[in-house]
Amino acid sequence: MSPRTAITMSINGQSFSREIEPRMLLADFLRHELGLTGTHVGCEHGVCGACTILIDGRSARSCLMLAVQADGAEIETVEGQGSIEKLGLIQQAFRDHHGLQCGFCTPGFIMTISDMLRHHSLETDEEIREALSGNICRCTGYQHIVAAVRELARERGPLK
Repeated sequence: MSPRTAITMSINGQSFSREIEPRMLLADFLRHELGLTGTHVGCEHGVCGACTILIDGRSARSCLMLAVQADGAEIETVEGQGSIEKLGLIQQAFRDHHGLQCGFCTPGFIMTISDMLRHHSLETDEEIREALSGNICRCTGYQHIVAAVRELARERGPLK
């Protein structure tokens, strides 16, 4: 039996402690240990962005990180952004602007956008496209996603 390591982290405001194999990826921990399947695993190389979550308020690829590296961290997943009954602001903007089709990439986009809206001005479509360049969508052509982010950035106003 492999040695196990104790970890504790806050996920969407709730504390979790588990003993896991040290080699377990954070994406696998979220999905398989905690049942938070909104974090999708696409390329497993950090290229597609489907596994994006927030760690201590900044976006990160959970497929490139070991769960033990997140010990003590505050993590946000797409499940913390809203629910079917009450969509979060980014989810509602995606809905209003038809920013999703198959939905596989959507959780990663939502988490990336959450980070970008907190830390970047996103005043032009070029800035929005640059901020989203680490996330791949094979269905939408990005135009509706850009429109959703544009609306959110305008509603938020300039960063101070």
